[in-house]
Amino acid sequence: MPYAPVNGADLYHEVAGDGEPLVLVHGSWTDHNGWNPVVPALAASYRVVTYDRRGHGRSVGPAGPGARTQDEDDLAGLLEWLDLAPAHVAGNSFGASTALGLAARRPELFRSLVAHEPPLFETVAGDAELEPLMRETQSRIDAVLDRLRAGDDRGGARQFVDEVALGPGMWEKLPDPVRETFVGNAATFLDEQADPHWAGIDLTGLSAFAAPVLLTHGSESPPWFPRIIDKLASVIASARVRTLTGAGHVPHTTHPELYVATVRGFLAESS
Repeated sequence: MPYAPVNGADLYHEVAGDGEPLVLVHGSWTDHNGWNPVVPALAASYRVVTYDRRGHGRSVGPAGPGARTQDEDDLAGLLEWLDLAPAHVAGNSFGASTALGLAARRPELFRSLVAHEPPLFETVAGDAELEPLMRETQSRIDAVLDRLRAGDDRGGARQFVDEVALGPGMWEKLPDPVRETFVGNAATFLDEQADPHWAGIDLTGLSAFAAPVLLTHGSESPPWFPRIIDKLASVIASARVRTLTGAGHVPHTTHPELYVATVRGFLAESS
């Protein structure tokens, strides 16, 4: 089995295609399979690496409280263990936060960076227009966390899908394997939320990142994501910003052709 021994964990990973390396970093609740809709098209031009972050899917590692910096170090270790650096890196949601956090600390590992809707809420703290909406969403997330702390992983996963992520009734519309992935990764979401620094980033360090950066958000996403993207773009001189029309928080799943065209276009321009 393809496991990378990194930082005390064994990270499951898969490789497809040839060419310059492109590493895809998934968000919370999911695993490497979330990228399946876009891997074949991307692998036609790049050596695509997907992996399960620690606590997700087939990856194994010590249980207990962690920090996002641990995920950042895992990404760095994977790039070095597979001898991929400098690599193109694309991340979604918490995976985008992970990639950006590592970019601020280890810029030499990156050839370019694509980040879709990182939930770096601290960057827009104090925004009077967003605060009421964010408080309401946080109250829903807190309710999910209460269920997870009580050991109700399935109930918490369902509540997160229906009340936070996708909308009422969407849990029942998900394929069984997707629902089971949510349930299996529920405890790690609780662990991620326990990190007091999960929603912040070193903007000063990020401002020194010189490789090409593409920051994207969906036109159908909550209003805080465009604000977060604008804040990040204001400190990264090399950043470009694009709106994915019709898409939301997981465009590689809901709009794979649009996502592939956006990423391939950016990488071609960057090269």
